[in-house]
Amino acid sequence: MTKSPDHPDTPPMTTSEPLRRAIGDRYLTYALSTIMHRALPDARDGLKPVHRRILYAMRELKLSPTGGFRKSAKISGDVMGNYHPHGDSAIYDAMARLAQDFNVRYPLVDGQGNFGNIDGDNPAASRYTEARLTAIAEKLMEGLTENAVDYRPNYDGTLEEPVVMPAAFPHLLANGSTGIAVGMATNIPPHNLHELIDACQAMIKDPEIADDALVGLIPGPDFPTGGVIVEPRGNILDAYRTGRGSFRLRAKWEVEDLGRGQWQIVVTEIPYQVQKSKLIEKLAELIHTKKIPIFGDVRDESAEDLRMIIEPKTRTVDPDMLMGMLFKNSDLEIRFSLNMNTLIDGRTPKVCSLKEVLRAFLDHRRNVLQRRSQHRMDKIDHRLEVLAGFITAFLNLDRVIDIIRYDADPKRALMAQDWSLTPPRAMTEKDYAPPVPGKGSLTEIQTEAILNMRLRSLRKLEEMELIAERDALMLERAGLVDLLADPHLQWKRIGADLKDVQKTFGKTWAKGARRTMFAEAGEVEEVPYEAMIEREPITVICSKMGWIRAMKGHVSLDTEAKFKDGDEGRFLFHAETTDRIILVGSNGRFYTILGANLPGGRGMGEPVRLMVDLPNEAEIIDLMIHHAGIKLLVASSEGDGFICPADEVVAQTRAGKQVQSLRGDAKTLVVKPVTGDHVAVVGENRKVLVFALDELPEMAKGKGVRLQKYKDGGMSDATTFTLSEGLSWKDPAGRTRNQTELDEWRAKRATAGRMAPRGFPRDNKFN
Repeated sequence: MTKSPDHPDTPPMTTSEPLRRAIGDRYLTYALSTIMHRALPDARDGLKPVHRRILYAMRELKLSPTGGFRKSAKISGDVMGNYHPHGDSAIYDAMARLAQDFNVRYPLVDGQGNFGNIDGDNPAASRYTEARLTAIAEKLMEGLTENAVDYRPNYDGTLEEPVVMPAAFPHLLANGSTGIAVGMATNIPPHNLHELIDACQAMIKDPEIADDALVGLIPGPDFPTGGVIVEPRGNILDAYRTGRGSFRLRAKWEVEDLGRGQWQIVVTEIPYQVQKSKLIEKLAELIHTKKIPIFGDVRDESAEDLRMIIEPKTRTVDPDMLMGMLFKNSDLEIRFSLNMNTLIDGRTPKVCSLKEVLRAFLDHRRNVLQRRSQHRMDKIDHRLEVLAGFITAFLNLDRVIDIIRYDADPKRALMAQDWSLTPPRAMTEKDYAPPVPGKGSLTEIQTEAILNMRLRSLRKLEEMELIAERDALMLERAGLVDLLADPHLQWKRIGADLKDVQKTFGKTWAKGARRTMFAEAGEVEEVPYEAMIEREPITVICSKMGWIRAMKGHVSLDTEAKFKDGDEGRFLFHAETTDRIILVGSNGRFYTILGANLPGGRGMGEPVRLMVDLPNEAEIIDLMIHHAGIKLLVASSEGDGFICPADEVVAQTRAGKQVQSLRGDAKTLVVKPVTGDHVAVVGENRKVLVFALDELPEMAKGKGVRLQKYKDGGMSDATTFTLSEGLSWKDPAGRTRNQTELDEWRAKRATAGRMAPRGFPRDNKFN
């Protein structure tokens, strides 16, 4: 809505468009900006705009590798004010990452001060740190003054910045890149520069080289933190061929003998981008939760080199099995995803193969070589023009001096003179080269050079030097003409340049050797949790309020245990550390606790609700040892039930496993092992029903079927027994009574039943 400036009193003009199109156009603009100018690197130099601007600003500040350092605040301020109008903290973070040798394989910034560490600590504030360029960063910008690349205006049009760096080596793959754009992302691991240049040389010799041949030269990423890649070669080849895949990366470790049969594991390299402090926290959590019982302790002994100590629970543990379990349960093994999404021509995002990325770099290098060669030839032509003027002046020195000395406008007079008609002094004709073919006049450039010439240059030796320089430049120019005309010579020159980079920063360089090694996965067989626990006898004690503990050894079940005030004992039985203890909740969920994970017998123990996610409103119905292969009778207060295999009630998480489905106020009331061929049920109305066990279905979970019919109330208890042996219970006096004649109470399932026999317990419980 706008008003006309010529007629401010007129109603404002309005424009309208569909909301969908308006939002779509604006979001598309934002998405393109994020993709091209923020998140995705350029395949030619491997840099994002912020990194390119940081390096260029540092170059403009003359922060060479052999020069002094400057405050990081000054650098980030110049980048923000001149080229990158974003937050200074974002700029400083990007610059700091370029200096971190644990994040970048070949650091481009040489930092002085605290630039963070592998533990995950942040760099110091920019006012405390200093930086300068590294030698390899200069290789990225080599040729900027020789018209090697295009420039564009900066954000406010007052300065110019390079569109792309000349990049003397394949930086995109050497240092990798990661970024999240709108609707797309990139994740490229770092590689070894020596291997990358070998692959480039192979592509120069054979542009149609096969992918497997390239992977033979570049077997995989080379992470700055080392580690061991255990990905099969076939998967690596597919990843490089398609541009998408992943690499399994493990920590590097070794067994250190401590003598007397004792040993410990020393981790010397951890996976890329894993923070050591968080890794140790995760390992400590595994110890606390006893998820890996054979894992004893972990500690950090790192100084300048990484040294993480892992101790086993006992010396009889197999080191390979222990590390295999740790690989599966911690970041000692990670999967690094490969997604080579990059701006292949500076504008178009594309997921590229390894060959396509190297081809983009080599084509860029050829373009840079042609532009630098043309720039050098233009400089030579300019210098040859000046040299021709100097030589003309030396051949006619007396005449030139006279004109400069006596003429009112020496520049006009020098340019008007036809020097081809002026007899030269004491020089042969072959030494004379007219400045312009077919003409004997001087150009304006030549005239200015002659007028600016110093008197000390007017000597015979200078004439000889000018002629020698002219001859050398003519020879160089001929070579450049041949180079620009012959693609074969161009690729030969590119190969020679790459060889020079490889000689300086290849495997013979202190930091150039491959750090990440390769190995077979060495999969460890799945070990049952119980197999990792020492088998020891325990006595499980659980109070009425749900405080549980385990005393070592099989204590007499008549032993009097201590409980908190107002609490009393409820469950007491013998078990072993390898046993699974099943806790049955009134909510129909079954929870599993390993005997080895129970708190010790000292004190009152711990609330069982801290060990499993049993709701506060749910009661503990039963606590029993899991026995594989048996079957359980599961029944609710409403009189519904079924037979459930004991193996189906084992839960793998704290949340437990829902076995019986309940409705309304119903609760799980009975869970007992099946022993016999008949079921006996008693209701709150004291009516007893006996029916055959095979009338109940066997289910893994569900509501079950009706056991007994009630008009009022619900079920009190249920049990299973062998009909030929009779049904037994304890009378009020504590004596066991057995009822063998049960025809009076036998009927079909879901019937009402008959009143209980004389002497049946008042609490309506069978035992």
